[in-house]
Formats: sequence, structure tokens, C-alpha cells
Amino acid sequence: MIDSVGQIVYNKRESDFKEEKRGDFLLNDQLKTTLFSLAHTIAAHYGKSCEVAVHDLTDDNAAEHSIIYIENGEVTGRAVGDGASAVVLEQLRGDTGAQDRIGYFTKTSDGKILKSSTTYIRDDSGRVIAIFSINHDITALSVASSALSELVNPNENADNDPQKITPHVGELLDELLWQSTQLIGKPVALMNKDDKIRAIRWLNSKGALLITKSGDKIAKHFGISKFTLYSYIDLKQEENNND
Repeated sequence: MIDSVGQIVYNKRESDFKEEKRGDFLLNDQLKTTLFSLAHTIAAHYGKSCEVAVHDLTDDNAAEHSIIYIENGEVTGRAVGDGASAVVLEQLRGDTGAQDRIGYFTKTSDGKILKSSTTYIRDDSGRVIAIFSINHDITALSVASSALSELVNPNENADNDPQKITPHVGELLDELLWQSTQLIGKPVALMNKDDKIRAIRWLNSKGALLITKSGDKIAKHFGISKFTLYSYIDLKQEENNND
């Protein structure tokens, strides 16, 4: 059903789900079939330039392999078993306040401009159990639109920095590291301790530490030990507990 804010809510029955080790639930076959059918219909309607993916957030390996169904994966270079996107990591970090996003811009590693939509599939407790995403390659349309805009408004210069979609979690981590550096506004070599703490806490909030072996890469990026890396994170948690 559709709730009051337009989000899809799946009313679970006890027989529909099985408990996992981490206390979550598995998507049942009925819901999977429905989501897969919707994905196929949308992809067939819009053609090869429209990728539609279903992410399963109930699996223990969701941070590494969240995609359980995808149509036209060549748009972003992803396939079944790949993952995770930034929105998936945010949900795995427990972001319960996320709202559906419709028609926002993203980009691929090879420069394609996409118009994307993200719908959060929730159980009746409000927990996100799956993500339904649409990524429509509008690169050619953007070129045409820019040409027309230049003719009609020659002095207009809109500069947007869309979110990047990466085909593999390794590239996603590289992108998050770059964003953390942009957040601080200076290269790592010029960062002091407080700068590094701020950047690392931001990475943790985005779920970067959920990626396998990310601690080694993040520590190396900031020129610190893994012990120091996790001490910065623990320090933040202690501050929150004291508050």
C-alpha cells in the first residue's frame, strides 16, 4: 500500500519472512516478484537508456552485494550481486528518516548524466527493507537541452554537481574519500587533527566503514593508523553518550 507521504509500505505477515542472524527479515517471493515485474515494465517502457534496480537491505552482505535484480545495467555498469550505492549505505547505517527522492541528477564514472529516482520499501514498522531505483541516461538529452538553452539564454550558466554512481564499492569508497576532502576544503597533507576527525566522522555517517577493508584504505588516505582511525570514531560516540 501507499502511506501518507507516498512511500511504499509492505505489511508483513509472520509467515512471509524468516529471521536472519542479524535480526532482520528476508524479502519474501511475493514482494520480490512484484518489484521485479515493476522494474521490467519500467525498463521496457523507457528502453535501453533506463536502468531499474532492486536492492535488498535485509541480507547480511548488503553493503557488498545489495543488487538482487537489475534491468539495463549497462547504464551504470552494474549487475546482480553488485552494490552498494550511497543511498544503500545510508540505510544500512540506520537512517530511518529518509524520504523518497524523485527526479534528481546523478552521474556515472564515465560521465553519463542520469535522472534518478529512489523509492524506499518499508515493512509495517517503518524499517527500510529494500530500495527501488531508476537511473535514466539523459546525456544526449542534456546536450540537446544545453544547446537550446544557449540559444535562448546565451548568458545563463547553470553549474550543478550531481551525485556520482559507481559500479563497484571500491570506486564508491574513493568517491566518498574525495567528498570528505572537499568537505574540509584542503588536501590531507594540510589537515590538522580536528580536520581529520571531522572528515572521518563524515565518512562514518555515510556508511563508508561498512565496506570491506575500508578501514585500511581510509587510515592510509589520512596518514594515520587503524587504531587512531577507530579512536576518532569512538571519541564521537563517547561525546554523544555524554550528551
